[in-house]
Amino acid sequence: MKLRKKCRLRRREVEKLSKILNDTFCKEIFTGNEIMDQADAEGCRILIINNEVLGLIINDKPFLTLKGLLKYKPEKKYVTVDKGAVKFVCNGADIMAPGVVDADSSVKKNDLVWIRDESHFKPLAVGVALMDAEEMIKEKNGKAVLSIHHVGDKIWRAEQ
Repeated sequence: MKLRKKCRLRRREVEKLSKILNDTFCKEIFTGNEIMDQADAEGCRILIINNEVLGLIINDKPFLTLKGLLKYKPEKKYVTVDKGAVKFVCNGADIMAPGVVDADSSVKKNDLVWIRDESHFKPLAVGVALMDAEEMIKEKNGKAVLSIHHVGDKIWRAEQ
């Protein structure tokens, strides 16, 4: 993956992004003293935090990459899928409502969310919620989450 327009973020920008990420996950993940770079990477903006690709910016909203989710283990903004959906999600498929078995109650339509499996609760993908959490669980038809980043994609394989 080729990085373009890589630049070091100023302290004020780092503090702002850190606060948004901490508020999103209701967890003190970042202190605001991290070294953060931002870069364009083939259709998306990524955040390089302390020399690791741990964040991305989607629709001007910061979120953790799968590696960031594995490192910081948040317990908010998740959607849990059944075993039958895991293979498809890992290959980049959108998350269909029938495969959703649970979701964080704070998830609203258009929120950034992370997808996890029901057995081990490991992150499989990051996407945009197409419906509220309650609707995802109840609905038996349609897409629940639009997949943006998944295990094995270019962002997953990116190294700093």
